[in-house]
Amino acid sequence: MGSGKSAVANELASILNYDLIDLDQRIVEKYGKSIERIFLEEGEIVFRGYEAETARALKISDPAVIATGGGFPVRTENRRWMKKTGKVVWLKCNPGLILERIKNEDRPLLPKPISVEHIENILNGRTHIYTQADMIINTDRLTPKEAAKKIKSMIK
Repeated sequence: MGSGKSAVANELASILNYDLIDLDQRIVEKYGKSIERIFLEEGEIVFRGYEAETARALKISDPAVIATGGGFPVRTENRRWMKKTGKVVWLKCNPGLILERIKNEDRPLLPKPISVEHIENILNGRTHIYTQADMIINTDRLTPKEAAKKIKSMIK
């Protein structure tokens, strides 16, 4: 969250002339509810099931950039799906900068007021998973376009 996944995915898809698939957007379309509302009404476990189900239902016929939520790779089967489907990129970002980027947003896993400690706790629980990515791009000082260009240079 706050690392630039959506913006970088959009730029990368544009640069590569690939389709863009935003998994969260697909979930919202499929279930007719915002991600926040799904978390609130149905809980994280149900949402994670929706994520996995929606990803596996994708019909990918042309090259695509797929943007997932930060919790998607937590499930082993999702990591396998990601590795089988393409290159996996972790957009790494400093917790303090993440806080600056998302402090005024509603994030289902973060209580208000959002603190850097909350973000650090989530990252600490996921870093061992994120480091399994094919590429790690630090987005602290990169614009989404710069990050996308860096990814392109690493995959071509």
